[in-house]
Parts: sequence; C-alpha cells; structure tokens
Amino acid sequence: MQQRQLGPFKVSAIGLGCMGLSHAYGTAPDAKTAADVLLKALDLGYTHFDTAALYGFGANETLIGNVLSSRRSEFTLASKCGMDKGPSGGREIDGRPETLRKTCEAALQRLKTDMIDLYYLHRWDKRIPVEETIGGLAALVKEGKIRTIGMSEVSAATIRKAHAVHPLAAVQTEYSLWTRNPEIAVLETCKELGIALVAFSPLARGFLPGTLRDMSGLPAKDIRIPHPRFQGENFTRNLKLLDGFAALARENSCTMAQLALAWLLARAPHILPIPGTTRLHHLKENAAADAVKLSTGAMEKLEALINPRTVSGPRYPASTLPEIDTEDMYALVAGR
Repeated sequence: MQQRQLGPFKVSAIGLGCMGLSHAYGTAPDAKTAADVLLKALDLGYTHFDTAALYGFGANETLIGNVLSSRRSEFTLASKCGMDKGPSGGREIDGRPETLRKTCEAALQRLKTDMIDLYYLHRWDKRIPVEETIGGLAALVKEGKIRTIGMSEVSAATIRKAHAVHPLAAVQTEYSLWTRNPEIAVLETCKELGIALVAFSPLARGFLPGTLRDMSGLPAKDIRIPHPRFQGENFTRNLKLLDGFAALARENSCTMAQLALAWLLARAPHILPIPGTTRLHHLKENAAADAVKLSTGAMEKLEALINPRTVSGPRYPASTLPEIDTEDMYALVAGR
C-alpha cells in the first residue's frame, strides 16, 4: 500500500479500524477469527491499527495486545480515552486528566506495550475546558506513556484550542461520501495545522459496499439500528443511491467498497481512512483500494450522486448528538 503521514509516523494509506472485532456491528467474531484478521492485516501491509478503551470495554485492546504484541514494531498503534465504562456499567464520557491517566495505564497493560503511538480523546467532555483535558494528555506525552495526541468528533474551533495547548497529530471523525461534515471546516483546518484527518466509517457503516439492503436480519444490539439513516423511509430512499453507485464502480473497474475508499484517498493527501472488517476477503479488497485512480469526472459523478442533499436522515440519533462537537452538514443543508 501507499504510505501517508500520521503525525510523525509513516503508515499505510488505509488503516484497520478494529472496533468490529469486539462489538458494534452484528455479532463479534470468535477469538481465532479476530486474530486471523489482525495477523493477515499486517501481512497485507496495514501498518495503522485503531482501537479504544470503549470497544468491548477493554476487550478490543486486550485482543490486540494478545495477538500483536510480538509484532509491535511493525505497526503504529492508536487508541482512545475519555469514553469508557462508567460506575453504572454503561458508557460514560469523562475528560478529567486523572481519569485519562487511569485509562491510559490500564490500556498499556491490556495492549502489552510501554507506549501508545497515538492517543485520542474519544469525545470531548464539555463539562471540562478542552485546554485542561489536553493538558492532561500532554503530561502523558512528557512521561513517555504516549507519543502523540489526537481528538475525535470535534469542531474546527475546538481543534484550534487544543492544538494551541499541545500539537495534535490527528483528528478522527466520520467521513465518507454520505457523511461530509469535515468539509465544513475540519478538513481545511487540519490541512492548515498539519494534522492528519483519520476517517472512521469510510464505508458508511457498511452501507456503501451495497450488501446491506435489509435491516431485519441484524442482531438486536447492532449499533446501526437506532441510526436514522438506517430506519424506515430514510433507509428506503438511501437504498436507491446504491444502483447508481454500483454502476460507477463498474465504470472504474473496482468494487463498491474500493470506490468509496478511493474517493476518500483522492480528496486530500492528509486523509487516512480506517475501514473495519471481520472477513479476510474484505481485508484484502479494502487494501487494494489505494490502486484505484479516479478521474476528475469520476469524482464529480460520485459527489453528485451521494451528498448531503441526496442522503436521507441525520447520521446519529438525537440522543447521541449532545456527545459530539462536530459541525453538522446535514443540519446545515436542511436549514436547521
């Protein structure tokens, strides 16, 4: 795979989002299958692995530590803090420096490493000034527990405040053809400040590959079920986009998943998508997307087909919106 810059690190242009190996989309694979995916990813040239304390409440970090610790020198390791299991047993956002320190120390043990290369604030705890939270992460850099700092799901204004306290290596946010929020301000801000933009859910949570056309078969705990874009009339309207998208994939001699990833890679050199998968053939398919070269005409056709005006429904349920700080392209286009 081609290489791109992630802070001080050179990594594969396409990384591996590891969340689905432990929870979120359907039923997590068994331990052997998950290990096979991680090891095959290294063999295919993936050198950017992304996890978080939240994923399986530590289970994902433990998986990576158990499987990849013996090959730690072969990849750049990213994890996240600031959103983890709270006292009640459910998910809780907590950006206090003392909490981030505890989360980091536990993560180091689970990951079986003495340093995390890139440590994100998973969500900004809006009860605490972002400068205070980033100051806590900067202390971990100084102590050698983490090498660089990132943030996830934050606005351009928050990025600037944080970057003034300690330089950010990366900002992670949802970005794909059907979620264009970074284009309001975050993408350009990252370019200006020399920050990588790591695109999670680059395949639109499994929608753009074209295989998810019926929600009824998903397990009850699949995180897509409450998302408006996957519900009712919104989902029906969104499905109509896939026929045109499939045609464009054929025109460009690639799969639909590869087309979605190639579009992101062509948008800007500081974008690094991190698709996740639990299947070895998808892992190989995704890795090959960096060989797909899109013409200006192909880019224009894609953006005319799938954009904030043609996609139906906001990307998150209303209950989740207070947790994020990103600009909302869907609301902007809808005039809300």
